[in-house]
Amino acid sequence: MAAPLDDKTRFVISACVPALEARGLDITTEMYRRLLEKPEIRDLFNISHQEDGEQPKALALAVLAYARNIDSLGNLEGMVERIAEKHVGLNILPEHYPYVADALLGAIAHVLGDAATPEIMDAWGKAYWFLADILIGREKQIYEIHAGAPGGWTGWRSFTVRDRVRECETVTSFALAPTDGGSVMRHQPGQYLSFRLDIPGHGSQRRNYSVSSQPGDEAYRISVRRIPGGLVSDWLHDSVQPGTMLQVSAPSGDFILAAPAPASVVLLTAGVGLTPVLSMLGALTGGKTASSVRYIHGTRTAQTEAFGDYIRTLSEAGKIRSDIFYSRQTPSEDGSTRGMTRHAGRITPEWLKSQIDKNATYYVCGPDSFMRDMVMTLRSAGLPEAQIRYEFFGSADDAALVA
Repeated sequence: MAAPLDDKTRFVISACVPALEARGLDITTEMYRRLLEKPEIRDLFNISHQEDGEQPKALALAVLAYARNIDSLGNLEGMVERIAEKHVGLNILPEHYPYVADALLGAIAHVLGDAATPEIMDAWGKAYWFLADILIGREKQIYEIHAGAPGGWTGWRSFTVRDRVRECETVTSFALAPTDGGSVMRHQPGQYLSFRLDIPGHGSQRRNYSVSSQPGDEAYRISVRRIPGGLVSDWLHDSVQPGTMLQVSAPSGDFILAAPAPASVVLLTAGVGLTPVLSMLGALTGGKTASSVRYIHGTRTAQTEAFGDYIRTLSEAGKIRSDIFYSRQTPSEDGSTRGMTRHAGRITPEWLKSQIDKNATYYVCGPDSFMRDMVMTLRSAGLPEAQIRYEFFGSADDAALVA
């Protein structure tokens, strides 16, 4: 266990909050520039999040949250767990941490210049390694769980694409089975897989995709939205066929269905944010759970509505109650489905506020702006934090969500 930070270190870190508010993004941008100069580190990152600036913004907010909560680190338990799960998915190891320390401390000194006094540099060195030790310890625990689970593994494992299905005009699903013919670790509903992909002409790439199938022992399914100009999503849609082998790490992530499942569950999603909750839907409706399930989803049109037939089948069978919102289309009047209500427009905070079930646990996933609006609406309605769960796609750049 990491030794507690001393009072002087915590005082200095806390005093750095104004500097981080002003220059935090400059520091993390410089830090990543230094890190990505090293090929052995560069390959660990999703480079698209560097190019669009998401990763430096997310880290700047996380560092700021760390400094603001240096005297009450219990507030950051959720953030630390998310980071540890991400690191395990990407196979981050203890030997990688000194590279980050050198890059971060070098970036602080470079950006702050003369303001980076020896006292400040010493405090940040201690603060970094305090947090690093916590993460290394937690990651070791997760790796051991993966190694010991039936069908589990650590590192990268070869999977073969068994099948692919076009779910709608923008989303294609890929069924993956271990190339070695063995079993797989049963994922927890809501978790994701990390991939090490070698794209011809572009080298090694890292991506995370939610498991959209319900837990099983033989295979996983991921459902990928084609992003216009997206290097990896285009390659998956255009080139990956049955028989293609992909390198995959064990399921990770803390956005999971509670066990036992809550008595009342609301799955609140937009766009491809539906993928992790599909696994939850499978678990909630495929067993003996007595949960009451409501599925609320926003999409552009009927043509972008992935898994629409599946949701209609569950709704008609009385297993769920569903609301589908079409932001760019008026739903057809002759398309009525028992148990399902179709709406024109987006899911708005005002509509959500009128529908809140204060006994339900909400699982929210979608674009950052959507999650911010939905989570803030649920909080303003007085729901306890334990009843509001959400997952980031990409790197969240909203301080209220990151912390």
